[in-house]
Amino acid sequence: MEISKGVEVLELNYQGFIIHPTLLWDQDMAVLLDAGFPGQMEDLLVALAQVGISLDQLKAVILTHQDVDHIGCLPDLIQACGQHIRVYAHTLDKPYIQGELPLLKDAHLENPPKGRVDVTLSDGEELPFCGGIRVIHTPGHTPGHISLYLSQSKTLIAGDSLYSVEGSLAGIHEPTVLDLAEARQSLQKYLDLDIETVVCYHGGISRGAVLEQLHKILS
Repeated sequence: MEISKGVEVLELNYQGFIIHPTLLWDQDMAVLLDAGFPGQMEDLLVALAQVGISLDQLKAVILTHQDVDHIGCLPDLIQACGQHIRVYAHTLDKPYIQGELPLLKDAHLENPPKGRVDVTLSDGEELPFCGGIRVIHTPGHTPGHISLYLSQSKTLIAGDSLYSVEGSLAGIHEPTVLDLAEARQSLQKYLDLDIETVVCYHGGISRGAVLEQLHKILS
């Protein structure tokens, strides 16, 4: 679903689980926000093609965090794109993504996906891609979880800091959170933003009275 010009929320189905990576693009490059489950590379390529984006245009992958459903296609993307793609993630989740430490929630996996992180991100950083991307460190779900604010379209890419149901924000998914108090504190950072649309990786797009919904979740 297109949120605005150059911002498309993808919908990928993995064994009945629907996930929502986001694709950004302009005349210079395309940027993928999160990389799906392992084994979804073909689905991802189809989704990109439907938007009219080729792998040649994809210059960056930004990972909101280390969970397997967010980094699954990273090895395939790196193999397919080589050095023309750069991978971004928060410093605290980098060693898990690179396979230097076992994934915090998926340590049981014998062969977890892993790949290089070229650039580490920190809270408040502004990336100049596709109209501007602000990095918001929102730990709780994982130590290095980040959310991304797209100032041009007033869109919040919430990663797994929130989930939504049928277009409404449903709150924090407590069973998958490592530190609930930290996760709640992270949501406070959203209250200062001018948000028209929220994209949750699980649940998809939420619009309308976003700040009211957030205040209700935090009350």
